Amino acid sequence: MHGTLSDQSLIYLQIAQMLEDDILRGVYRSEEQVPSTNELARVYHINPATAAKGLNQLTAEGILYKRRGIGMFVSPGAEDLVRRKRKTAFYDDFVKPMVREGTSLSLTGDELMAMVQRAIQEGETV
Repeated sequence: MHGTLSDQSLIYLQIAQMLEDDILRGVYRSEEQVPSTNELARVYHINPATAAKGLNQLTAEGILYKRRGIGMFVSPGAEDLVRRKRKTAFYDDFVKPMVREGTSLSLTGDELMAMVQRAIQEGETV
């Protein structure tokens, strides 16, 4: 598992997000076992209950599943689930607020789209 914890959000959410990141990067593939609650607690120096809360959240979302007595595993289709979840969050957290701000500045849809296209082009040259 990759990443470091910060003070920016709840620890269990950070654990869940790091596992999601690793699934998207192919570190953990479908049907592969992820670190246990105790492994996560040891590596990140956190309470095992906190680590379990992060794993349980991913289980509730269908990203992980539990094999009784063995551990937690990546669900089939988890990568697509995570990608859809992140796209929805991107839309809600970035696109909608951008459109609201554009509207408050009296930007037309065409002007807003032109700005987005310009940002894409500038990002390609960086």
